[in-house]
This record gives sequence, structure tokens and C-alpha cells, in this order.
Amino acid sequence: MELQKIIAAVQEYHPRPDIELIRKAHAFAIRYHKGQTRVSGEPYITHLLEVAFLATKLKLDSSSIATSLLHDSVEDTSATLDEIEKEFGKDVSLLVDGVTKLSQIQFSSSAEAQAENFRKMLLAMAKDIRVLLVKLCDRVHNMRTLEFLSESRRFRIAQETLDIYAPLAHRLGIFWIKSELEDLCLKYLKPAIFENIVKQIHQSKREREYYIKEVVKLINKVLEENSIQGDVSGRPKHIFSIYEKMARQNLPFNEIYDLIAFRIIVPTTMDCYAALGVVHAAWKPIPGRFKDYIAMPKPNHYQSLHTTVIGPENHRVEIQIRTQAMHETAERGIAAHWAYKETGDSKSVDPSMTFQFGWLKDLIESEKLLRDPVEFLSTVKADLFPQDVFVFSPKGDVIALTQGATPIDFAFAIHSEVGKHCAGARVNGQQVPLAYKLQNGDTIEIVTADSQVPSKDWLSIVATSKAKQRIRSWLRAEERSRSISIGRELLSKDLRKVGLSLSKVSKDNALKKIASDFGLRDEDLLLAEIGYGKISTRSIVGRLVPDASDLEAKLQQEESALQKIFQKAARAFRDRSGIKVKGIDDVVCRFAKCCEPLPGDELVGYVTRGRGVAVHARGCPQTLVLDPRRMIEVTWDDKAKTPRAVKIRVYCLDQVGILAALTQTISSIGSNIVNAHVSSTLDGRAMCSFELTVDSASQFRLITRKLEDTKGVIRVERHKRGMEEL
Repeated sequence: MELQKIIAAVQEYHPRPDIELIRKAHAFAIRYHKGQTRVSGEPYITHLLEVAFLATKLKLDSSSIATSLLHDSVEDTSATLDEIEKEFGKDVSLLVDGVTKLSQIQFSSSAEAQAENFRKMLLAMAKDIRVLLVKLCDRVHNMRTLEFLSESRRFRIAQETLDIYAPLAHRLGIFWIKSELEDLCLKYLKPAIFENIVKQIHQSKREREYYIKEVVKLINKVLEENSIQGDVSGRPKHIFSIYEKMARQNLPFNEIYDLIAFRIIVPTTMDCYAALGVVHAAWKPIPGRFKDYIAMPKPNHYQSLHTTVIGPENHRVEIQIRTQAMHETAERGIAAHWAYKETGDSKSVDPSMTFQFGWLKDLIESEKLLRDPVEFLSTVKADLFPQDVFVFSPKGDVIALTQGATPIDFAFAIHSEVGKHCAGARVNGQQVPLAYKLQNGDTIEIVTADSQVPSKDWLSIVATSKAKQRIRSWLRAEERSRSISIGRELLSKDLRKVGLSLSKVSKDNALKKIASDFGLRDEDLLLAEIGYGKISTRSIVGRLVPDASDLEAKLQQEESALQKIFQKAARAFRDRSGIKVKGIDDVVCRFAKCCEPLPGDELVGYVTRGRGVAVHARGCPQTLVLDPRRMIEVTWDDKAKTPRAVKIRVYCLDQVGILAALTQTISSIGSNIVNAHVSSTLDGRAMCSFELTVDSASQFRLITRKLEDTKGVIRVERHKRGMEEL
């Protein structure tokens, strides 16, 4: 990639680009990145040039192109933001700062670092969406060159891209970035499945090209006969969408028939509906597969008519119909709204456009409310998935919700107080249960009651991140209130033994001083810590009555027998599991059933009442409802070899030798099969359930990949037992 190619690309779409700014940024990048190479061995400047060229595909302005060339300067060189502002102005400096990671801050875990980096980018992109557009270009090129990294880094970056950056591209409506990122993620997360799909697509290439040519000819003919002007094209669906359909319907590749999507681009909106009528008259439409995104656009402003018909040779054919303007928005998303003036450079897209994206407003709201970085990132991931259920309020307002949303989700979308007190719902005039799944076009009326409050069961019903977040906040507040009550009761009991009362020591501000000694803000937090079991009442009483030696001996005697039991159980668990709890040697632990972490997974402990510490995988959805103050640091003991049991399900074709192939694959990687169960169905498929022992999360991923590579396997998934009761 050469700088001149980037400049030429900018000049094609921009009336008066600041070429000098781009050249200056290029020279600055060469100077500061001199001698640096990527893992591939290429000079680092090649990455910056590739990112800048990708930015021209989005038709970004000169400041964005300069930012693309400078985006790693602060993070990877001695350059500072002050230097960049001095050389290139405040606009470029703010963009570079938004894209730069928080590399100078030490975080307690990689999950926390990832969350805080994204939090920073989110705030920057809320002010200027160009931050995210440059970051997406950076991620595309990083994914294109991912093969040069270690396997563990490839897996981590690909998973992060699939969870965050591909959905962000979708939310911004940039289809080509979304598709490429998803395909590259599949390549590194499930390489065997990716290669298998690519191979089968290649084998059927000639037949597919012939079929596309014939169908395009037929569509052009029926449009011409009805005096409709249109540009017709066909293309294969991208690899990830084929994989999703195979996984969702448990189908092998040769049973996926609608591999091709056809597009009709017409001059006007009225022509879209006319073309739809012509297509439906020519071929039989499949019921339930028609969607009108023109009348009801997607949240990312995507507009098009979608229909699936039984086309030539009885194959299912998906057809999209849109205008040229709609097509521009579909391909380039928010970047299609850039408006350059002849009088100068555009600073950004029309500012009003940024907050027309409701999901971005929701993310900003989440950022303000959620201080725990892991919970924030989990909320972001959930909120980035497509919203594709459109329902109506009694007043006729359209509300977009996540697929699978319930009346509780709708209630929280209206207002938090409505959601909290949601007692019932009527859909289209009929009473429905709160677990009812909303359908497109439903009209919902919420019934509230002051006595109704959220319950833990609601978390398994709701689908939107906003509803989950509000329910978790309420449950955590209730949990803290109960813990304060328990702490007050325990402390009162022991204070009475030395002739004191809780009200007296509170009145004297003695508890407030002790709370401060423990680094706590107030008495309530101190009582909550006692209720959680993190602070003993003995340590409080000892500070209040230093000479109460008789009580000290009595309390110690009461605890000693129980302490010995705890120590024995704790040592047994530590030896068996390889788990270490920071700062505590005699606490009883157990693995949570909801996530069943494997050696190598990041961990978090939760102090339960009466059952020790529950060990979860960090980011487990169950932990998000729990009080963060009861979290405790837990790690694997690197010296201990601790095999863990894990259950998997393999969906495959019911064919001779498949079970032998699966068991041989598992055994060859050094895993022991503890239990196995096989069941077949009448349609020639089978499900094989295995319980295995594995030494680490990386070994489990290797087993999964090898199984997916086995001929006849459709998909492999891990089976977990469900929610943990705490």
C-alpha cells in the first residue's frame, strides 16, 4: 500500500480534502514507528497505511484518514497527545485519544482491561462516531493478519471481535465490515467448520454461478414485462451466515438450499413494492419469510424489502428489494450520511445522526450506571445484538426490542418504575403471562401494582440488557439490605455479651471510626461486611473493648471446633481443585454449577451464606446479579494439575463409524471419557453426549475443534447444568 493510492481514493469522493494533513500524518508515523515491525515481520507502517485505505472505503474525512495513520502513535511510540495536538490540531488529537488503549494503567485482570478500554472508546464515540469507524478499520486489518499470532491470542481476539466489533459494525449498518469480521472470526474460532464450508462452496461454484445467471435473467424478464426498471444481482451468502443456519437448524451443508441472495435495486420506494408484487406473482412466496424494513426500518436505519420464494428448480431464493439510496445506507451505514461541502472539510457526520441511534444512548446510560467493568462489558455485548421485534404502545408508538423480549422488557423500555412494578400485561387486548414472547406488530398494555417488585426469576425471562440491568440493580440493593440486617443482628448479639448495645456505640460514632479503619465509607457498609462474613464480630468487639479477655477466650473457644472443620474442608478442596483464595487459607470453596470453569479460565469468587465461596468463571451471567462487595479474588494454582469434568454434545449424521471416530478423536488428545450417551432421530441424525475430563480450557478448545473437523459432525457445544442457587 502506498500513500498516493490513499490520497487518490480520498480525492475521488471528497471535493476539497486536506492532502497536506494526510501527508504530514504519514511523515509523523514513519518517524515515530521507524524500526518497528509487526509479528508478521512487515514494517509497522504497512498496517497504518492499510487502515487508512480501509477508512477511504467508508469515505471518511481528512482528519479520520490522518487519525488512521496516527492511531498507534501514543500507545506504541514515544509520541504524546500534546505533540499530536500541536502538530495536527485538537480535532485529530481527540480522535487519536479515543482510539488509543489505556495502556498506561494497570488492571487486575485482562477482562477488566478489555472492559475499561471499551468504556473509553464508547465515551469517545458518543462525542464523535469517527472514533469507532477508525477502530473498525483497525480491527479489520488486524483480523486479516491474525494468523501470525499465537493460538491463544488468535482465539481471544477473534472472540472479542465476534462479541463486540462485528455487532458494532452491524449496529452502524456497515454490512461489508460486519460480514468480513464474522467470516474471519469463524476462521479462527472454528477453523475446521470454516474450511469445510469454504471447500464445499468452492466445489459447487460452477453450478452456483450458472444458477445465479439464470435467475437474474428471469427476474430481469418479469420486471421488463411489467415496465419496472431495476438492477438485479445475485451473490452467495457469507460463510458465517451459512454456518449460523447450519448450527441453528442442525443441518449439514448439502441441506442448506438458500445459499444465494438476490438483490433488486429500483428508482423509487413505490417501485420496491411494485417489484415485490411482480416477484410474488412469478414465484410462490414462503409464508412468514416476508419482512418490510422500508415501512419499519431496523434500528441501524437499514431499509429494504425481504422475501423468500420457491424459485427455479424448487430452490429457496431470498430476494432483497431497495432503492439506490437505501443500498448506500445498507453497505456503508452511518458513513453514507457524510456530507462534504465544497467550502471545506467535514468535521463529522451530521451530529444529530449519532444520537438517532437509540442503542448508543442505551450504552451511554449503562456506562453511567455500571461501575463494575465486567458487568458493563457483559451489558454491552447483550445490547449490541440486533433488535428485530417491533411492537406498539397503546398510543401507537413503535418500540424496537430484542428478539425473545417479553412484556417485562417492554415495561422497562417505557420506564424503570413501570418495569419494577409490572404485575401483568395485555397483548392485543388479551391477558398474557409475563413470560410471553412478543411478536412483530403486537400492541402491549402494562398493568402495574405498587406491591409488585422484581424477582430473580425475571432474569431468566427478560431479553433486553436494560431490563436485566435494572432487575440486577434492584436485587443487589435488596441483597445489601438483608446483609446489613444480618450484620446488625450478629454484632448486637456479641455486644450484649460485654454489656454494650449497638445503639450506644453508634451514637458515640465508635462504629463509624472502626468502619473508617477498615477502609469503609460508613456504618452500613461495615454491617454489610459482617453480614457477608468478610469481617468477624470478634474483631469489632475487640476494638470497642480492648480488655475484654474473657469474651475473647469464650468466642475463640466457640469458633475453634468449627474452624478445624473448615480448615480441613478447605485444604481438601484446594488439593483436589487447584484453587487459591486470596488472603484466606481456611475457607470452604466449591465450583459453581452455572458456568463450571476450567483450568485457565479467569475466575471470581463469591462469598455465600453458610456455604463458603462459590467459584465462577469471570463474566458468568449469574455473577452479574450478585453484590460486588461479596466478590473475592480467586486464582488457579499453577503448580497443581487438576483435571475437571466437562460435558459436551455433538450433533452429527447417523452414519456407520461416527461414534468410533468421535471417541478416537477425544482419546487422541489425552482426554478420558467418563460417560457417554447416544440417541438418533428418524431424520438420519444423532446427538452424542460425552462427559470428559480435561486438564485445561485450551485442551477443551482443541477437542472441540478436532471434533468439528470429523466428517459427519454438524456442530459441537458445551453443556452446562444451569443457574446456581446462592
